[in-house]
Amino acid sequence: MVNLTVNGIKVSVPENTSILEAAKAAGIRIPTLCFLKDINEIGACRICLVEIEGKEKLLAACNNPVYEGMVVYTDSARVRAARRVNLELILSQHNTECTTCVRNGNCTLQTLAQEMGIDINPYPVTKPKMQWNTDSPLIRDNSKCIKCMRCVQVCDKIQSLSIWDVLGTGTHTRVGVTGGIPFESSHCSLCGQCITHCPVGALYERDDTKQVMNAVFDKEKITVVQIAPAVRAAWGEQLSLPREKASVKRLVAALRKIGFDYIFDTNFSADLTIMEEGSEFIDKLNHRDENKFPMFTSCCPGWVRFIKTEYPDMVGMLSSAKSPQQMFGAVTKTYFAEKIGVDPEKIYSVSIMPCTSKKSECDIETINGSASKDVDKVLTTREVVKLIKSFGIDVSALEEEEFDSPLGDGSGAAVIFGATGGVMEAALRSAYFLVTGKNPDPDAFKAVRGLNGPWREAEFAVNDIKLRVAVASGLGNARKLIDAVRAGKVQYDFVEIMACPGGCGGGGGQPICDGFELAGERDEQLYEIDRNNPIRFSHENPAVNKVYEEFFGSPLSHKAHDLLHTDHFSWSSVK
Repeated sequence: MVNLTVNGIKVSVPENTSILEAAKAAGIRIPTLCFLKDINEIGACRICLVEIEGKEKLLAACNNPVYEGMVVYTDSARVRAARRVNLELILSQHNTECTTCVRNGNCTLQTLAQEMGIDINPYPVTKPKMQWNTDSPLIRDNSKCIKCMRCVQVCDKIQSLSIWDVLGTGTHTRVGVTGGIPFESSHCSLCGQCITHCPVGALYERDDTKQVMNAVFDKEKITVVQIAPAVRAAWGEQLSLPREKASVKRLVAALRKIGFDYIFDTNFSADLTIMEEGSEFIDKLNHRDENKFPMFTSCCPGWVRFIKTEYPDMVGMLSSAKSPQQMFGAVTKTYFAEKIGVDPEKIYSVSIMPCTSKKSECDIETINGSASKDVDKVLTTREVVKLIKSFGIDVSALEEEEFDSPLGDGSGAAVIFGATGGVMEAALRSAYFLVTGKNPDPDAFKAVRGLNGPWREAEFAVNDIKLRVAVASGLGNARKLIDAVRAGKVQYDFVEIMACPGGCGGGGGQPICDGFELAGERDEQLYEIDRNNPIRFSHENPAVNKVYEEFFGSPLSHKAHDLLHTDHFSWSSVK
């Protein structure tokens, strides 16, 4: 152990501990801006400077280790003056039109400026210009970029795509697409992890709230909205709602106040996905000699974009099942339109998703199975919170309201779609039933849960069939798993991949809580909902069974193939 003193407080920490962590152990907060633990510890912003007794220069606390007898001052006059100048210099190259910024009120730079009492910047502002296609699902505004390198490091170290890099030199230095190529030509998965880890408003998703509200106010349109599983675990965070208040039924009530005509649960189509994907998996097992394994899940569009660009020779191993979002859209504009007796063209289908890649997925022309666009617009969790705020709705005062029928029912298996491993677990629950004719213990496959290691693997017996499965979240981990499969080091029958670490709970469209990784906490909430759900198997969802009885006939039927499955080879993720 190393003994040191921080602001007069004696503390002992392990060797190689950073000054930042040592101060934290002493209960002392050192402000940071560019720092991300284990990801971006480069001291680029110089906001975490501290004074060390006996040292002439101030040191960055985030990437300098402690030593025996070190005496640290985190708030001396020298330190305060240096931090203030460094922050003023950062602000001199930053677009400070905060009132129109997507991160207003949730910006680390803005918070630090307030804490340091910077009301007037003595340095002239020379902000870079924004040059970006604002129709893109993901937008970069370099007039707000502070060159902290977080997006570069997250994309490189966590997602292994290295989309972002430092371009130019001197005063022309900026962060942009690696190689200076157009963003549309890059291999970006649109996962949005760069957005959720940006400390300012330099990265954000395209705002589609205006188009959605135009449809809500259009008396000729019937607006149908679906709420994804993981949204219910996070939507209340930006509204400062306690988790017991931030129920999905209270979100339903808020959406009714906004004016949506029908509010449904994507859990319905998550169960539908399990029926199609699970049946597809069993069919492939029954014809093992005719198929390549493992079969990969296909519900995450960020992952689908990744495999198409990075491992195009393996695209045929993806399940042909559409994502729950797209299945829901197809059912809405066919089965549901028939049920209520309206022209599908009058229906405006909206998804509320924890994901930024879903904005791109709904625009893939060949993914649409109905005569019109299956999903018209996708709103992230952040966007729907923005809508709620714009209507001045006091959500805490709302009574809970139920989803509409017939597409409002969902099982516990569907809820855990939002957690890494949840799709696999849900699929195995129903696959076991489809093979044996009886239900397993609902928690029989919980070995695939968790966030430890690059991936989890497990082996299960279904009658005399031994299934080897694996689960990975985060595209860097996905790459490690796929490379191990290609090298013959591991063999699996079924593999689930989620682009975002922790799955949809940590999705790129979820509320941003800078400095905190909340996927695990959100995922646990979804597992709790599953445990308390009276229906825990997708094949027991009465609404799903009814849609097969009245419309599709059976899983993998001709109509099901037309509307619920897709051709992953029919489109390109780059231009």
